[in-house]
Amino acid sequence: MSTAVADVKDYRGRVHNLSSRIMTDWMTQLKQAAASGSPSAYLMISGNCVEILRCFDILPVFPEINALQLAIRKKSLPYIIKAEEIGYASDNCAYVKADIGFTLSGGVGKDGNIPVPSMIVCNFVGCNVYIKWFEHCAAMFNCPLVMIDVPFVREGDRPCPGDVAYVMSQLYDLIHQCEELTGRKFDIDKLREIMRHSARAEEGWTRCKDLCKRRPAPFDAYFDSINMMGPINALRGTREAADFFDAAVLEYEEMVQRGEGVLPEEKFRIVTEGPPPYPYYRNFRSLFETWGAVAVQSTYSTVGGTWEFGFRHDPDRPLESIAEQMLVHNLCNRTLTERYAQIRRYVEEWDADALVIHSIKSCRLFSAGQGDMREYFTKELGVLTLMVESDLEDPRYYAEAQMKNRIDAFFEALQYKRIRGAAHAAAAKG
Repeated sequence: MSTAVADVKDYRGRVHNLSSRIMTDWMTQLKQAAASGSPSAYLMISGNCVEILRCFDILPVFPEINALQLAIRKKSLPYIIKAEEIGYASDNCAYVKADIGFTLSGGVGKDGNIPVPSMIVCNFVGCNVYIKWFEHCAAMFNCPLVMIDVPFVREGDRPCPGDVAYVMSQLYDLIHQCEELTGRKFDIDKLREIMRHSARAEEGWTRCKDLCKRRPAPFDAYFDSINMMGPINALRGTREAADFFDAAVLEYEEMVQRGEGVLPEEKFRIVTEGPPPYPYYRNFRSLFETWGAVAVQSTYSTVGGTWEFGFRHDPDRPLESIAEQMLVHNLCNRTLTERYAQIRRYVEEWDADALVIHSIKSCRLFSAGQGDMREYFTKELGVLTLMVESDLEDPRYYAEAQMKNRIDAFFEALQYKRIRGAAHAAAAKG
């Protein structure tokens, strides 16, 4: 192994270790809260208002992250089956089933790793499955459910003033609920300080993604982004998350200056749509790395927020900017045409060779319309597009041999197109 390759491997380890350490600290807090009964709240990743909870020192708990952890540790299937045995449908969201099965198996509570929530905050953004999921959780735990209705974005990438006011009115109600739960008065100055941490983390995350415009890209904006989505999603609003991204930016900038990429040789640059299959995360990644393919952008990394397009939480407009982020500046509340525009910007601005769509069997939010998406990018824009299907949580839907054959055939075609194009260019010069 060359020195350059060794440095890349060490770098990937350092970044992963830093992310793992602060996420482990957060999970330790969850376990301590489970034992002590400290205030905690369930909420979802997409377009959330975690800064308000942090203002009252209410520990955020994300069932999605719990389900993700179960899948990547290959522990999800027994919990999925348990949920199906009590009536959850086979095509229901596998995140939901894994979380419900885990809860019914004693994973939540004093003897588990997750605290019983003091309240559940359901901010309906894009996925209506969350409403029933969080209603079921509220019934199981017999705790208050705060439902925040977030209108679907209707006017491009700018929030309607009436919608902002509507969401803000619900945020005031949430603040009142938090005051009653904790016995504390709302502190606007504390919220502003928390939002400064959020904005610094968002700025760092954006800078990291911008560096993937360079050749070679210093990290994989799909697979390596998983390590960064933990801090930006679960820990947003904390100094630890902001410091993490400051450190990550420095590391990536050093790699760019040295001309080092995440792989020994970057042969293809791709944009990805959809989450990865977490039970086979490493296997799936290796299918692309074998071809020297690096994701320079991904839609999945924006489920928590589309920070790279300029939005930052604003301490001078705290509740307004929280409402704006919930409405517009996250992937899941955007229309299909806005998602198309987002992917097109990725392909063009990050200079990608192809689009890869991973369609999720149990997630209608992500998979709906992806067939049309493939046709649009292939036929209308001439972007070579691969679509494969499995699941983000349920290992029963992952077929390794079939997946490998599809991916290999795609990159063979992409390689042939490149060779043919080079031959035509040489002939034209001759």
